[in-house]
Amino acid sequence: MFRIGYRTAKTAVGTAVAIMVAQWIGIENYVSAGIITILCIQNTQKKSLRAAWSRFLACIIAMGFSTLFFEVLFYHPVIIGLLLLFFIPTTVMANVKEGIVTSIVIILHIYSAGNVTIDLLRNELGIIIIGIGIALIMNLYMPSVENKLVEYLESIEANFNRIFCEVINYLRTNDGDWDGREITETEQLIQEAKTLAFKDVENHFIRHENLYYHYFKMREKQFEIIQRLLPIVTSISLNIEQGRMIADFIEDLKENIHRGNTALLYLKKLYDMKIEFEQMELPQSREEFEARAALFQFVNEMEQYLLIKSSFKGIRKKKKNGKKHLEAN
Repeated sequence: MFRIGYRTAKTAVGTAVAIMVAQWIGIENYVSAGIITILCIQNTQKKSLRAAWSRFLACIIAMGFSTLFFEVLFYHPVIIGLLLLFFIPTTVMANVKEGIVTSIVIILHIYSAGNVTIDLLRNELGIIIIGIGIALIMNLYMPSVENKLVEYLESIEANFNRIFCEVINYLRTNDGDWDGREITETEQLIQEAKTLAFKDVENHFIRHENLYYHYFKMREKQFEIIQRLLPIVTSISLNIEQGRMIADFIEDLKENIHRGNTALLYLKKLYDMKIEFEQMELPQSREEFEARAALFQFVNEMEQYLLIKSSFKGIRKKKKNGKKHLEAN
């Protein structure tokens, strides 16, 4: 079974509409309007707008070059090649190289006509405007990805929770039988979520940032710290009181892994725990010294983990029209 995506559907409908409109108006070579529509429909609204502008400007340049080369010189295939030698670098310099293929269609129309007239140029301009205009109209609709972003967010938070459960278990028992599946899974989830969040920004003309994207970037930085924490934890071979205290702290922290911002509360708890460590008796053996040194390094990494969250403005879950939605606190 195959699945028809929304972009495919928009391309099919837009192409048919562009050809019908151009034919109804009486445009010659009206099927070319459909070709331009196909080329202008993109994955996001901003990409579509950039593609439309590039093709429009490139086609205008192409009409000027065609008039100059064909009318001043003569109509011959060799002149088409000569024209392209100058036209293509010009579009690259104008930063509209996306419009080269579309423009060549216009150039060939003018070549086939054998004579540049106002009516011909008007006809070609009509093809361009109809093709681009229909594409922009079709791209006004972009399906919402907000529910999918919330799913990514919840999956990442759940994986953080499971990873911390394994850390807690090891600190309390020095016994770990974990395959680490959540590590590779979380890394993939974060990358996919960032890509989707960026795409969501590209689908809004007046939005230049996205709370989801900043949230996933924040989680990515925290995840890097988690990856540094795991070797530290597994290097501890002695079950000591400080390890159990840190495990209790992580137990409390993992229950509050969410999009809100409670980092300052846990930074205070972490600071108080460090003070308590300093007031405890010195290590009695080399093994205990090494274990406490590793735990101290662990605490410092956790402090960085919380500082990253504290610099992120919290976002809260809200229901909007029956759907999950996030907004800034």
